[in-house]
Amino acid sequence: MSTHLTKQLLAIVKTAVIGAALLQFTPLLAAGKDGDKHAQAGGVAWIAGESETVVDAAFAQARLAAKPVLLYWGATWCPPCNQLKATLFNRRDFIALTRAVVPVYLDGDLPGAQKLGSRFKVVGYPTLILFSPDGAEITRLPGEVDANRITASLQAGLAGGRPAKAVLADAQAGRALSASEWLALAFYSWDTDEAQLVTREQRAAVLNDLAQRSQAISPEASTRLWLKSLEAQASSPADGRAPTLPDQRERLLEILRNPDATRLHADILIESAKPIVLALNATADTGRAGLVDEYIAALLRLQHDHRLSRADRTGALTARVDLARLGLADDAVRVSLPKPLLVEVKAMARRMDTEISNAYERQAVITNVAHLLGEAGLWAESDALLRANLKKSHSPYYLMSQLGGNARKLGRTTEALSWYQRAYQASRGPATRLQWGASYVAALVDLAPQDHVRIEKAAMSLFADAAQDKAAFYERSSRSLKRAIDKLTFWNTAGEHTATIARLRVRYAEVCEGIAAADPQRTLCVALWPIT
Repeated sequence: MSTHLTKQLLAIVKTAVIGAALLQFTPLLAAGKDGDKHAQAGGVAWIAGESETVVDAAFAQARLAAKPVLLYWGATWCPPCNQLKATLFNRRDFIALTRAVVPVYLDGDLPGAQKLGSRFKVVGYPTLILFSPDGAEITRLPGEVDANRITASLQAGLAGGRPAKAVLADAQAGRALSASEWLALAFYSWDTDEAQLVTREQRAAVLNDLAQRSQAISPEASTRLWLKSLEAQASSPADGRAPTLPDQRERLLEILRNPDATRLHADILIESAKPIVLALNATADTGRAGLVDEYIAALLRLQHDHRLSRADRTGALTARVDLARLGLADDAVRVSLPKPLLVEVKAMARRMDTEISNAYERQAVITNVAHLLGEAGLWAESDALLRANLKKSHSPYYLMSQLGGNARKLGRTTEALSWYQRAYQASRGPATRLQWGASYVAALVDLAPQDHVRIEKAAMSLFADAAQDKAAFYERSSRSLKRAIDKLTFWNTAGEHTATIARLRVRYAEVCEGIAAADPQRTLCVALWPIT
């Protein structure tokens, strides 16, 4: 057989295989696998990536059509994911852009999603990644910024943007970058990087270096990179921090006093108000008060800027509360904040609860408002808001967990455990059930270590869930199980629960033995709780 004919036959077979695989997800485009109708008529035609076969077929389709792939990793319950659904995925310009790509949706609770999560190095919900037609990662899109900026980042990537890794390498080597390439680095999703470009420990120093290198070419990119470096300093070890320069405080003040700059970088200024202030003013006697006053004035403008989403406007008020709490312990429960600020918080809660009609936006915003009320010390109001929204939420178990967290902070142990249990029982989806089940086991160990019967029952239920999950030992699911196992091990440090642990180990071993010998997860399962 000639080489030419062989290639033709292979092409025919390949096309047939891809077509068969694509047929598997065609019904999913009409309804949306997670029940929230992502792909309703006129919307984004998401391909639900429920297996490697389907995802491989989508990437093959992209190669044949010379189209990039847009991968979205999320979960039904996740508030930021719901924010994307409420403000980005329904936009006409975004929907139009997605017609130039092959859009793949990985819900963390789809059967093969956690294994695919490991393949694509995605952990936190949500993560958006743009791949070239040949499957090379171009960039991770910043899901935390406003919809206009995400759309602009996607447009830049579709316009022939180079892979972020190559752009970063050139920048660090001192090679010339265009203004658009500096902006691509500035608006790269460093928070969901998962060490694809730099480690978490290196991030602050690298971003600060990029900020200095980009100043002459793109002041806008330089400013954002610098702010991201300040944001990263709070979680970096001392040897990974960027040096604090004398003019940094003045640079921040210049940004805060400029409404356009404040608006452009609103996501960072809102989400990281406290870390940024602490990065520049470690103690109250280093001129913090004046900086905080300027910061609050900028946040107040953002809070009343109706070009921003409700989530961002709520976030601006939350940041003001965070700054009002400076000097208090992070876990302080009973706080005394200025009465006018408390009046604003209560008014914001009422307004958001009344105004929001979109289910996605409600899941994103109301959960954040409940957190805001708690941070302000308004615990009764936070509880009331969450309770009132249980029937309005498509994922009420998330709100139940918040109610459990509120009760726990207030020392109401019995109530807290009741909410955690209810949240676990109500949770849906294999990865979600493992996450909520592990949280319930951990809470029992922390709050009721003497209740060995209840702890054993919860752990047995968790292992039963793992036995039913075909991807329980990948990514988030594996970490959930590891968290529960670590808690159980800690619980038996003194050996007083040896009999219970022995029974749990037998059940866990059965889970491992139930995995096919050829499945890599069997080894992962055993390694997670090895015999000692």
